[in-house]
Amino acid sequence: MTFSMRPVLWHIEVSHFSEKARWALQIKSVEHERRAPPPGLHIPLALWLTRGRSGTLPILAIDGQRFTDSTAIIAALEERFPDPPLYPAEPRERERALELEDFFDRRLGPTIRRLVWHELRRDPERLSAVAAQAAPAFSNRTATPYARLLAAGTSLRYGAGSERAAQQATSKVLAVLDRLETELGDNKYLVGDRFSVADLTAASLLYPLALPAQAPKQIKEMPARYERMRTELSSRPGYRWVQEIYAKHRTSGA
Repeated sequence: MTFSMRPVLWHIEVSHFSEKARWALQIKSVEHERRAPPPGLHIPLALWLTRGRSGTLPILAIDGQRFTDSTAIIAALEERFPDPPLYPAEPRERERALELEDFFDRRLGPTIRRLVWHELRRDPERLSAVAAQAAPAFSNRTATPYARLLAAGTSLRYGAGSERAAQQATSKVLAVLDRLETELGDNKYLVGDRFSVADLTAASLLYPLALPAQAPKQIKEMPARYERMRTELSSRPGYRWVQEIYAKHRTSGA
């Protein structure tokens, strides 16, 4: 299928929802441009791109339309680039895959984001490193003020400033990991016998926990408390599954 303009993905480098969209584009082998505004400063851009309908990224511009979240982006790609499919062909399996996509989006996406930003806020040095990575065009003089902006913004937007909220987020992430392992059982994939949108969603939204080598722009090392949690969870089947799915289905740097 030929389009008059090359697709453009507006995304945030360290965002797990953006990673979900990037991975789908890679699976579909869709050539596209990427534009990555600094986190926090992306909000007015997203509002402008969507005429006030959404203040979040990712956003995909394709075929004269703009799709405003990772689920809508995958649906648009599936319609335009059906091979290889991310939606199972069998109706009941497709329904199940979409149910799991929605479950991980709602139950995992916001909670792991809150947890990660909370831990980064507690470690100004790490937060500054993330800020420098997310906005490399900023000078050394502006990196620290930008890190403070990130800390304030994530506290207001995601509730990352509350220790109690972070503890609740940890419990919810662990509950989702339990659910993932139950859904998998002894299987390699969540639905049927092949990679689907359910696997892509679960693995991409857990990438901030497992930090697989293939994930682009990964945070190489998190604050000590978060790293201890990762070490404690590293032997769990669900944690290992994320790394295996990335190794098998994700191209490094794509």
